[in-house]
Amino acid sequence: MAEKITMPRLSDTMEEGTLIKWHKNVGDKVSEGDVIAEIETDKAIQEFESEFDGVLLYQGIEEGKSAKVDSLLAVIGGKGEKFDTDIDSSNQTEESSSSQNQEESQNTTTEITSNEIPENVQVINMPRLSDTMEEGTVATWHKKIGDKVSEGDILAEIETDKAVQEFESEYDGTLLYIGAEEGKPSPVDSILAIIGPKGTDISGITSAPTKKSAQKEEAISAPKEIPVKEEKVEKQEIMEKELQPTSSQNDRIFASPLAKKLAKEKNIDLSEVIGSGDNGRIVKKDIENFTPKTKTIASSTSSFIKQESYTTPNSQMRKVIAKRLAESKFTAPHYYLNVEVNMDNCIAARKQINESIKDVKISFNDIIVKACALALRKHPQVNSTWKGDETLFHGDINIGIAVAVEDGLLVPVVKNTDFKSFAEISVEVKDLAVRARERKLKPDEMEGSTFTVSNLGMFGIKSFTSIINQPNSSILSVGAIIQKPIVKDGQIVVGNTMELNMACDHRTVDGATGAQFLQTLVTYLENPITMFL
Repeated sequence: MAEKITMPRLSDTMEEGTLIKWHKNVGDKVSEGDVIAEIETDKAIQEFESEFDGVLLYQGIEEGKSAKVDSLLAVIGGKGEKFDTDIDSSNQTEESSSSQNQEESQNTTTEITSNEIPENVQVINMPRLSDTMEEGTVATWHKKIGDKVSEGDILAEIETDKAVQEFESEYDGTLLYIGAEEGKPSPVDSILAIIGPKGTDISGITSAPTKKSAQKEEAISAPKEIPVKEEKVEKQEIMEKELQPTSSQNDRIFASPLAKKLAKEKNIDLSEVIGSGDNGRIVKKDIENFTPKTKTIASSTSSFIKQESYTTPNSQMRKVIAKRLAESKFTAPHYYLNVEVNMDNCIAARKQINESIKDVKISFNDIIVKACALALRKHPQVNSTWKGDETLFHGDINIGIAVAVEDGLLVPVVKNTDFKSFAEISVEVKDLAVRARERKLKPDEMEGSTFTVSNLGMFGIKSFTSIINQPNSSILSVGAIIQKPIVKDGQIVVGNTMELNMACDHRTVDGATGAQFLQTLVTYLENPITMFL
């Protein structure tokens, strides 16, 4: 008898899960204990094992899509066994209901039949690489049309709203079609590529619009198909014309894919750039160090240099940051609390800690993060989230660390911060910050924060305010440590002070609550020994 498997509840707070990857395809043999899929919860990505033997007859959720707990995940049974996919619609999300899954499955079957996808041809769609991803941009193609592709090969680098990730092929064959141009955004589930046997006619697939593209007001049209044996050469010529500007003599300009991408974003003409790579190849640093030509305009009395205006397309990260911060600023009633901290004892304590620990150097930011975690444990009202009809008080204390990256801001998360030592926090923060700047963070490393720290002290900023990183209730802005005259024991002396500013959501954190939290935080920082008591 066919066994229906539903979306499991893999954590106590899980309400829905995202199917990250299927490890078994329809028709594959499944044994008890086999990993059939990877599922992302609100806390982690977990492997899901089968409890049954048989054949995978049905996949109820597409990769990258979310579904509520208890919605239909898969069906396992005997080969060729008949089954139904009926399940209570109340168990499904608005975005991914069972009836929609069945309808999409039926539509897909209809499209496949009508378009006559040839045998062994695989249509690969733009994957959903993060829970907030709506579209992705191919930063670099690692394969060209006509290239041989093996399972595990890197097809492309895809930029999401959070990171640039390498996308691997799950199939063997020849790359027959590229559906997304480098540097141009494509919606999730649009055709990314087609892989199959060399010489296969795929005109029936690329000529028909997909269901999703038909619903878009601005659909991405598939390029006109050309004969297969000429396809590789002509496609390369098209891409060279679009991505590799040529000089007046039509000489080809050699540049790395990343240099081309940066040049396009900065509106730089590659023909004006002198390459420092092998054989004059233009690389990333040439674009970063490039100074546009200027024009001097003379007048009867003076002269000035005219700088050309230019525009650059907003990245997925920049668009999501704009959307999230606007939502936070205009939905959460912000108020701000300011305190000044005497850092003399903290400076001395940091020196002693670093002298006693080998191979790790504790920063002031590490001490502040630890102090915040301990203060949150004493003031759980600040470690909360507004949920409309209720307020969620988090059991875990997970501190988000704002990290500036090339095109915006990422907030990696130090989980269970209150249980970690200064050294553990230091090592983890440094690692997360490096990988954040390289856009190599995993989705679960940027999720689950309950409080955020933003530190601009290293830039000499004395004081600033931040916008709350929802769903957090508060964010702490940390300024620079500066020397100035202070009154100590009735005498004016030189002291080291630091200003802190905390933005609070008044729906969850009252003024007195926020003030009490800051009092505790100041006590920890001015008397670091209290953090060990």
